[in-house]
Amino acid sequence: MLPTDAIWGGFFLLHICIGYMGNSLLLGFYVYTFLTQSHLKKPIDRILLHLTLVNILTITFRLIPDAVSSFGARHFLNDAGCKAMMFMYRVTRGLSICTTALLSAFQAVTISPGNSKWAWLKSISSGCIYPALLFFWGINLLIYIHIILATEANPNNTVAGSMYSSLYCRTSRSTGNSQTFLSAMVIRDLLFVVPMMGFSLYMVNLIYRHRQRVRHMHSSRLYSQTPPEIKATHTIVLLVSCFVFFYCANNFSTFYVFYRLQKNPGLERITGTLASCYPTICPFVLMKNNKIMSKFTSSLSQMRITFSGRAFSR
Repeated sequence: MLPTDAIWGGFFLLHICIGYMGNSLLLGFYVYTFLTQSHLKKPIDRILLHLTLVNILTITFRLIPDAVSSFGARHFLNDAGCKAMMFMYRVTRGLSICTTALLSAFQAVTISPGNSKWAWLKSISSGCIYPALLFFWGINLLIYIHIILATEANPNNTVAGSMYSSLYCRTSRSTGNSQTFLSAMVIRDLLFVVPMMGFSLYMVNLIYRHRQRVRHMHSSRLYSQTPPEIKATHTIVLLVSCFVFFYCANNFSTFYVFYRLQKNPGLERITGTLASCYPTICPFVLMKNNKIMSKFTSSLSQMRITFSGRAFSR
């Protein structure tokens, strides 16, 4: 094992730990809210809970194989293992795109004025969450069936040619429609990413108009206080911005690696890192400016201090 491989392996392990820590803390927060603070539950929490679970799965199926292969186990998966790993990674990545798009759309409808063209959606938006999530699961499972046919374990010999290749898996040479399939996935993704960006711009416009109205108020106290809905919108707009940045960077890297004749393990690792940056950063963005989350972490700290005091007294 080369020193560079060990460094990459350590980096992936650190990335995994940070991603698991953030998403597990956020997952515990939502479970805590649902079980003990039911009066604080909001419909949007269902979308955020689903996004958190998808983030954990994406990190699992993307980063753990990269970490294992970086520590020298390049061929730890056979064809069946590669098919399962790549299929689940692509499905969870697709679910991340769809869920983030749903999140931005739901928040845009929530904060839209009563006289806007989106107002009629407010009464039915909550009831559409579960059907939308089920639809996302179904469509992504169907789309990525091709992965099962097109993926195989990476051989011992050097891989060359236009194909998708990671440290442990690659697309099979026997499938001549890999380029078509890759383009189709990008087109499918854009069908969600473009509306996501549109809803985000719509929310930015609403925030700007809100600030303009508040600025005309005489009370500086009212000006300094930001409604919770606006704070939540700030967070979601920031989340979408992070998603679009890493989405574009990952797609550029993926296409470059795909069409590069000689495959470079370093570039493949960078592609894997970019693919998992959003699931890792996402929980920390969502925890920003969340008062309930602060109370939850304070409760955990208080419980830890209490248990430590009891253990010390014994």
